[in-house]
Amino acid sequence: MAHLIGPLAIGKVVGDVVDPFTPAAKITILYGSKHVSNGYDIKPSLASERPHVKIVGASNAANLYTLVMVDPDAPSPSEPIHREWLHWIVVDIPEGSDATQGRELVKYMGPCPAVGIHRYVFVAFKQTGGGLVKVEAPLQGCQNFNTRQFASLNNLGLPVAAIYFNSHKEPKNTKFI
Repeated sequence: MAHLIGPLAIGKVVGDVVDPFTPAAKITILYGSKHVSNGYDIKPSLASERPHVKIVGASNAANLYTLVMVDPDAPSPSEPIHREWLHWIVVDIPEGSDATQGRELVKYMGPCPAVGIHRYVFVAFKQTGGGLVKVEAPLQGCQNFNTRQFASLNNLGLPVAAIYFNSHKEPKNTKFI
């Protein structure tokens, strides 16, 4: 799985959102029938509803995972003064199950880029201790969230998987009368 880190480094997810890590799980994300891969373009309208997310580790253990989704380019890629904008947190996701089987700490908010091309990053952490953990929702709101700090405060360690897609503002449909 080590080959999966390359696109994350090229897309500057490693550095802007997470530190270098060795992937130890596979994350699968589907918006409807659209499979998300690193760097793919996804329209905000396609991603308005929460995706189906599955995390599978290298072992066959009954692990639990925490999933974080952020936009490190808010409000603009050239001036990301709200980096990172928090879009979703789900904890206690059973390995191999959809994220809906976990506990949603922060309700899903789809992409809403105002200017430029934004990266939307999903980061998965393996929860330690073999059971449900007391992961706390952030108190500061959505802007200026920090994935590294969240992981540290909740003893999650380094990520086990990450994936990102790009999105940009869709043109409004204009009707002529």
